[in-house]
Amino acid sequence: MTSVSKPSASHADLTGTNLYRVAIVGAASLRGKEVAEMLKDRNFPAIDVRLLDDDESLGRLEALGDEMSFIQSIRSEQFERVDFTFFASDPQSTRGTWKMARDLGNTIVDLSYALEDEAGATVRSPWIERESGQTVPPQLQPGPVVTAHPAATVLALLALRSGNAGKVERFVATAFEPASEHGQKGMDELHEQTVNLLSFQELPKNVFDAQIAFNMLSRYGPRSEPSLDAVSQRILKHYRLVAPGAVEPSLLLVQAPIFHGHAFSIYLEMEKPVAIGDFAQALAGDHIVVARTAEDVPNNVSAAGQGDVLVSMVRDANRENGIWLWAASDNLRIASLTAVECAEAMTASRPRGQIQ
Repeated sequence: MTSVSKPSASHADLTGTNLYRVAIVGAASLRGKEVAEMLKDRNFPAIDVRLLDDDESLGRLEALGDEMSFIQSIRSEQFERVDFTFFASDPQSTRGTWKMARDLGNTIVDLSYALEDEAGATVRSPWIERESGQTVPPQLQPGPVVTAHPAATVLALLALRSGNAGKVERFVATAFEPASEHGQKGMDELHEQTVNLLSFQELPKNVFDAQIAFNMLSRYGPRSEPSLDAVSQRILKHYRLVAPGAVEPSLLLVQAPIFHGHAFSIYLEMEKPVAIGDFAQALAGDHIVVARTAEDVPNNVSAAGQGDVLVSMVRDANRENGIWLWAASDNLRIASLTAVECAEAMTASRPRGQIQ
């Protein structure tokens, strides 16, 4: 199964109209790199993209489209005459710097979730807004926009599409969390644990405070932040905010020994039996690719780099109105897509940019 991420039909061709200056805070992070790539892939009309990060990353060269750019320090002057600032750093860094950008008139898009409880903040998922027909009126002075957790976006999209096949009576999901949700440090710790286990050495536990290599966890060690329970609650909170009319899932979040990509095991119980073919037709569409053959069953590897949710399904063996979904998605790609689409939607509130 192959799928190429393409701009959705609702993505207006902004090129040749207004041009904007953009800053990415946390440009060296996994999500920061994805945002930079997504700006290029979607032809976001940026005349200037400033790559900013903490002192550890200063001077590092990063690819920016076909060019290379140096990462610069996070200083107040870097936010002057900037239209959109994406915060892809850790939550602590976002909390310490976002007001500099806000006070200089930047429109804030937060991928770190640090600002979700700030006054005026909104959690958004353009995919779900389009799917459910929500209209978000432009604001002349919008508060910070927080991108919905990628797992919340996937679950909400699957729930809404499933509802097209009939009434959903029960929605139970197990989501398998990848190490990349904890950034490069999480990826590095899983790698180091794997190597050390095979060589009978002590395991590093600075990120997860537990063994995750060759292991599955429903709870991290007590020193890990955020806890797995807190992440689960965030997913459910974001789900309710972006899809208030959808059936709410019972969710179990499990840390899996995988580097990248979410996987989901989902049980749906419908009010009435639905033919698998009809159910597949209801699911398929923008952002969802349904497996056609057994060889196409999705996994984390096949989902990597894709801007779609890959899904396969089977009927439950004991209940004729029960259907199991197995889904995989690229968590970083969906997060960056959400962030850039949020910025595209907010260009209406910055019709002239700040180019002088």
